[in-house]
Amino acid sequence: MPVYVALLRAVNVGGTGTLPMAELGAICEGLGFTDVRTYIQSGNVIFRSELAEAEVQKRLEDALAAKMGKAPGVVLRSRRELEAIAANAPFPDAKPNFLLITFLPQPPPADALDKLVAPDGEQVQIDGREIYIQFPNGSGRSKLKLPALKPGTARNLNTVRKLAEMAAALEDGTA
Repeated sequence: MPVYVALLRAVNVGGTGTLPMAELGAICEGLGFTDVRTYIQSGNVIFRSELAEAEVQKRLEDALAAKMGKAPGVVLRSRRELEAIAANAPFPDAKPNFLLITFLPQPPPADALDKLVAPDGEQVQIDGREIYIQFPNGSGRSKLKLPALKPGTARNLNTVRKLAEMAAALEDGTA
């Protein structure tokens, strides 16, 4: 049975999208997903489902909308996708917690980087449905502007690696 990693957008980053991970896990179990595991308080959940990816996404978005009043946005990736995303991360000298990967529901437009404003020396690279951003001084005070990031949800490289590891353990039966 396939293992999915769901990354929720705008959950637990402020006061407006608060969703305890225990509730997220319960929602997933209520949808019939199995072997549900969450990771840190920022909307990461790993699970198994026999359903196709599009159906998993629709059901999870609908359930979250019913719980929260509106769907926060859900991006799904597989273990292999996460492993490749981590392995192909550019900026090899970047600290993993200063390298954010924004996961998008679909590839950004070809001209996405034309609208980039990176006043603090941030470096940006697009690869498929992901946008990698290296923040030399951290992301907290960055003035970076890139409209293509809006529909996505970001995780740092350490988190992506951990989610890939957790998905691998679930697939391999060692979780």
